[in-house]
Amino acid sequence: MREVTAPIATPAAPAAGTEHRARLLEGMARAVAAKGYADTTIADIVREASVSRRTFYENFADKAECLTALYEAASGNAIAVLRAAIDPHSDWEAQVEQAMAAYFGVLARNPVLLRTLFIDILGLGPTGLAARRRANQQLADLMLDVVNNRPGESKRKTPLQPMMAMAVVGGINEMVLQSIEQDRAGQLQELVEPASTLLRAAISAEF
Repeated sequence: MREVTAPIATPAAPAAGTEHRARLLEGMARAVAAKGYADTTIADIVREASVSRRTFYENFADKAECLTALYEAASGNAIAVLRAAIDPHSDWEAQVEQAMAAYFGVLARNPVLLRTLFIDILGLGPTGLAARRRANQQLADLMLDVVNNRPGESKRKTPLQPMMAMAVVGGINEMVLQSIEQDRAGQLQELVEPASTLLRAAISAEF
């Protein structure tokens, strides 16, 4: 497996015209990592981003919208790390553990920010919940693609089903939340074995 490293909330290199938005997301990430979401103000965000308050409002309606955008960027980055860690030509059982290690590794790099992204996002109501649903669906879709469409292998007689993939994603999220609540967000590598076992069980059950 190729080693992949990336901060939890670093978005891809900004395209033309999006530099300020990318800087604001980074500013938001630094501010909430230092103070937590509840105590973070727009003044904190723009100071960390080195932009004006006017620039903030040109990109986001309020702090909640900025947090949602940060959550989506961080989730996309974590999924990209997971995808890059997968070698579709190697033994799938070994790849499960390697991919989980990469995924939990990137999540664990900033425990305070992780708490904000996993817990505070749900405090935003329907908007935050919708963002969480989209991120979960992306992870489930990746799982389905990797399991059901491995190159060089015949199609599975009983493919992994979308509902089962989502159940695995939900189980992994609950394990992460429990670690956060127990102040063990920096030790997410402890979840590699149980998460891998969960995914393997789901895959095996579909044969």
